[in-house]
Amino acid sequence: MIALTLRVLAPFLVMGVLVLLLRWTWSKGHSVVPRSPAPGAPNEYGLLVPVAAPADSAQALAIGALLEQAGIRSTLADTKAGPRVMVFLDDADRARALLR
Repeated sequence: MIALTLRVLAPFLVMGVLVLLLRWTWSKGHSVVPRSPAPGAPNEYGLLVPVAAPADSAQALAIGALLEQAGIRSTLADTKAGPRVMVFLDDADRARALLR
């Protein structure tokens, strides 16, 4: 009796799960794709600290190349206060000394 009931109800259960999954997949406003990052304050970048505030992208590339030649990893971040060249905290003092 239980096997017969399960055999009859199984297709309906599978269809119900598929309907729920498809409804969730095609619903609007609930994307699993992340949004593009919003700029934060210069102190909101975790282990990275700002060492320079370049005026334009050419100056940022020059600063990045200078730091790379010295073996210091850097990145350019668009912050709410404008573009900043960021390095890890361990390299910050060395990077600032090199940029003076």
